[in-house]
Amino acid sequence: MPAKLVSKGLKVLGYLVVAGILGFVLLPAIVVTVASFNQSAILAFPPKELSWRWYINAFSYADFGHGLRNSLVVTFWGSSIALLVGGAFGYALFRYEFRFRRTLEMILLSPLVIPQFTIGLGLLMLASMISVPRTYPLVVFTHTVIVLPFVLRSVFISLQNFNTRYESVAASLGASPGRVLTTVTIPLLLPGLLSGWLFAAILSFNEFTATLFVANQATHTLPVAMYNYVREYADPTLAALSVVYILATAGLLLAANAIFGLDKVFNVD
Repeated sequence: MPAKLVSKGLKVLGYLVVAGILGFVLLPAIVVTVASFNQSAILAFPPKELSWRWYINAFSYADFGHGLRNSLVVTFWGSSIALLVGGAFGYALFRYEFRFRRTLEMILLSPLVIPQFTIGLGLLMLASMISVPRTYPLVVFTHTVIVLPFVLRSVFISLQNFNTRYESVAASLGASPGRVLTTVTIPLLLPGLLSGWLFAAILSFNEFTATLFVANQATHTLPVAMYNYVREYADPTLAALSVVYILATAGLLLAANAIFGLDKVFNVD
């Protein structure tokens, strides 16, 4: 009986610890959400009066609209290029043995451990040395480099769960290697590829540190526009936009989990 009480007490304690950790992590988001409804132009918590004025300001501010358009363009192209490059490299690295295979894999995954500050500054210096302007191609390339490891991870997990007997059956029926790849392998890997693209798109859309170095006034993304705004104003507009950001990102992640299953992308049982 005492052993059961101890076990039950530890279980309850575990739930309380997890709830406490979640509450601590979510507390800043809760404070920002409440403060975003402040009627006053001074960011204060708790607000004395509630208002939607800062949400209206966030959606009507021209610089945010320009940054949003740039973010959508950069996110689409950066994630799509990362999908093509990461899918090809991921397939080759997983299926074939060749010289410097491990070295190539480490290079492609290196953005996971290299600070984004270093990536942005390094690409800015490289672009300056070879006279590449700070236009869309440079920003897209930067985002591609940053999100590429996540696409590779998704491809690796999809290939680990892939049943190669389907390919063998197709080959035994006379299908060429190219036909097997396009009609069997890629369609079966498509859920993993799409989930990798979606996760890369979310990361690309929220990328700020490296983008700050490589973007200019014409190509700055929404996170950079938010940074520029907070340097000039101190009203709750940024808090309102942050709430929209949080809800949009959470909605996309929930949709990705419901459709593709993020546990498979991260190889979590």
